[in-house]
Amino acid sequence: QVQLVESGGGLVQPGGSLRLSCAASRSIWSINAMGWYRQVPGKERELVAISNGGSTNYADSVKDRFTISKDNAKNAVYLQMNSLKPEDTAVYYCNMGVLEYSYSRRQRDYWGQGTRVTVSS
Repeated sequence: QVQLVESGGGLVQPGGSLRLSCAASRSIWSINAMGWYRQVPGKERELVAISNGGSTNYADSVKDRFTISKDNAKNAVYLQMNSLKPEDTAVYYCNMGVLEYSYSRRQRDYWGQGTRVTVSS
């Protein structure tokens, strides 16, 4: 079993930046897919960014402001968020599709616990 630990959330003023991190609790063989989602109270969780098989897609609302990336050596994925807006306020969740071991035949899917981002002056 792998746990994903998120960090980097907090309070930031409009126009500011934050970098969210999501690290696996132990070493894994490879991160095949990664994504960030967000949720506000009373609404469904929405996709922010996703990367799978070399293809990366962003929600229209965050294009050109957010960047998803990963560091396989650190077993971590990141979300760089620039030019933040009040409407970006939400709890952000990371998702990883991983091969845990070199001999793993099936990708397993894990979620982080969420980190809160508040954009306010």
